[in-house]
Amino acid sequence: MVQRLLEPGEIEGLDHTAIPRLLLPQPGVLYTARAERLRQLAANNIQGTSVDATLSSYVKLMAELVQAQADVVATLLPAGIPLPDTETMRVAHEHNMPVLPATGQRPAEWRAVYAAILDRLATKSADQPQLVTAIAALRALDEAQLEGAADAVLGEFAEGIDPLHAPFIAAALQATWSLMASQLDECWAQPLITGTLCPVCGSHPVASVIRIGGQSQGYRYLHCQLCASEWHMVRVKCSCCESTSKIAYQGLTDAEANLVEENIAAAREGKMMNKANDPTRVARAETCDECHTYRKIFNQEHDYNVDPLADDLASLVLDVLVSELGYARASGNPLLRLGSPA
Repeated sequence: MVQRLLEPGEIEGLDHTAIPRLLLPQPGVLYTARAERLRQLAANNIQGTSVDATLSSYVKLMAELVQAQADVVATLLPAGIPLPDTETMRVAHEHNMPVLPATGQRPAEWRAVYAAILDRLATKSADQPQLVTAIAALRALDEAQLEGAADAVLGEFAEGIDPLHAPFIAAALQATWSLMASQLDECWAQPLITGTLCPVCGSHPVASVIRIGGQSQGYRYLHCQLCASEWHMVRVKCSCCESTSKIAYQGLTDAEANLVEENIAAAREGKMMNKANDPTRVARAETCDECHTYRKIFNQEHDYNVDPLADDLASLVLDVLVSELGYARASGNPLLRLGSPA
């Protein structure tokens, strides 16, 4: 999600005590920007994130998939995807439940989105035999198989889906849910009992991001892996178990190997002032010694165009290093099936 920078006149008019608790997605720009980010990451054009040749080819393929998401979303705007009826959303709202839940009955439109994404990819697959084979296998799934695969993707189940199929099915689900979330009046989305799940759809975050611009300046948001909504969580707090006592930050340089001690008091209040435009500090892993899990945290202050999902995918070397320290990944990335999460 790209945040608009405010002009000086607008800044004075802001209520600087108000923290935007929820940032709803803008799918019309989200997927186009994400596809471009993935292409740049695949080409190794992003400082601070090194992508080897093997991963580069996969990231490039995922850029094509995300571009297909962007193309399909463009055809569906502004009509979007129908929201649940008002009574259903009212009950969810009153009981602090996700208003667009990832569990339960899915909107039938998601299968049309899935077919449209495959159609878009097919036009670009002539020189990619593996993609041709994958599209044929994906089109051969009957409705029951497809819905079962969607259950596996949304539940992050280790069984019930071919890992090679998962990103394509996830892409259709993401496009569907982000379109619905973008139509939502944010007052429908009540905070859940736990702050670790998306208040819009109840899914896990893929990573977190420190945003810049407007009232979001300097605040940390968790980025939903399904609907792409973002919700505020203070820094130095585990996004898995919500502990605040044994948090550390692991990075690929010595400077990021441990929790940044300077500004720790400010960090516990939700903000931290860092030297901007340092590409070595864009990506870190936030580890917790209470639950022994981690999620990555990305800093838009150091790279304005950072995308939590794209940059998470491209920084697998950080996953390897942190897992070697004994931490388990708290949740997966929809564009890569690595097995079951913690």
